[in-house]
Amino acid sequence: METVSLNESIKPVQRAILLMGPTASGKTAAAIELTARFPLEIISVDSAMVYQDMNIGTAKPDAATLAAAPHHLIDLITPEQSYSAARFHDDALAVMADIQSRGKIPVLTGGTMLYFRALREGLSVLPQADRVLRMQIEQEAVERGWPAMHAELVACDPQVAAGINPFDAQRIQRALEVFRMTGQPMSWWWAHGRATRPVIDWLSLALTVDDRPRLHQRIAQRFSTMLQDGLLAELDYLRKTYTLDADMPSMRCVGYRQAWAFQQGQSSRDELLARGIYATRQLAKRQLTWLRGMHEAERFDCFSPNLIAQLSQRIADWLRT
Repeated sequence: METVSLNESIKPVQRAILLMGPTASGKTAAAIELTARFPLEIISVDSAMVYQDMNIGTAKPDAATLAAAPHHLIDLITPEQSYSAARFHDDALAVMADIQSRGKIPVLTGGTMLYFRALREGLSVLPQADRVLRMQIEQEAVERGWPAMHAELVACDPQVAAGINPFDAQRIQRALEVFRMTGQPMSWWWAHGRATRPVIDWLSLALTVDDRPRLHQRIAQRFSTMLQDGLLAELDYLRKTYTLDADMPSMRCVGYRQAWAFQQGQSSRDELLARGIYATRQLAKRQLTWLRGMHEAERFDCFSPNLIAQLSQRIADWLRT
């Protein structure tokens, strides 16, 4: 297919493509192929790829790939720092404006569904943090464990809890804080809070999975390859280079959390492999649950032999409108 050029009289309303899908569905590879066919630039929508020096465990594209198809919004912060949906919202809009100013269209791809939602639906105005209440929740978690705190969140806000890992302390804490402070769950604030909604012409594309066992096979192979490629050595380097602990958002990322437990003597090598694969499968399951709720997204089977051709045709049609 020949490269498609944008109309010189592009409208002031921004246009953007969202390419979503579960982990190991081939989103990055598809986005890279599409940039060779269309005037697109890639923006990463991945809460793990924002961390510097976390490369193997995040499946970050290598230097050669990034040179050929640059990715925005990766390697933004150190593993000691934290990143949020609000910051992603602002960062992504700024990069999108820059891309459009150069006559191209952003294609946002990744698996952090909360970031997609923040960008697509806008940010609700949530109550400010309450330091005392936050400390109370942290103390309860020390006594009860974060899975128990997550179970409490399921009871008061099942919609939000469905998208949060039971060990994701930061997000569980914030959701419980909002509920205890206001008496309304965070999902209510998302629906009723004043939101900033960018005026953008979106093309939402979702990579779906018709063959779940095949995805599970790919996930198992991918995590096994990460271990072979040096995930444990990478974690060693991170722990020597930065001041980290197991409760930091970076170290709660799938793969790193299981590798940390192994290095602390809490699991065997076989258990590390099994737990890493299981955690990745659970992540994919949550991502697919989110995608099912995104009714505006057009769906494409990630294992289709004609996937790139199908995506290309849809994008070409959209660009002509």
